[in-house]
Amino acid sequence: MPAFSVADEQGRAITDKDLLGKKTVIYFYPKDSTPGCSAEACNIRDNYQSFMARGYQVFGVSKDSQASHIKFKEKYALPFPLLSDPTTEMLQAFGAWGEKKLYGKSSMGTLRKTFIFDENGILERIIEKVDTKNHTAQIL
Repeated sequence: MPAFSVADEQGRAITDKDLLGKKTVIYFYPKDSTPGCSAEACNIRDNYQSFMARGYQVFGVSKDSQASHIKFKEKYALPFPLLSDPTTEMLQAFGAWGEKKLYGKSSMGTLRKTFIFDENGILERIIEKVDTKNHTAQIL
């Protein structure tokens, strides 16, 4: 797992070392409260007990602010932490920041990707083609 230090929506510092000891799902998404990102978060929310039953902790990550994350969590009753990476350092470390094309225009932005790690922080799998409405099935 790449080294990182970011804050969750409550301002608590979270580092790569904090995640060791449990299987971990880290999913990167472009923006709070957008249709695809909301569908993805709600799919994980609706299946959160399945993640817990299999021993996974789940973290969503975007460059949105902590305040934006709080609103997003409250609006959709998300039971897992959302990490704020406004500097994109974590996004870049994971390879989840790069060139995107939309309507023929290129820009830099968050690439929707999910990383699954074992208890020791060893990467087990990367999901690069995320199905936002059925993401839990892709992960589990």
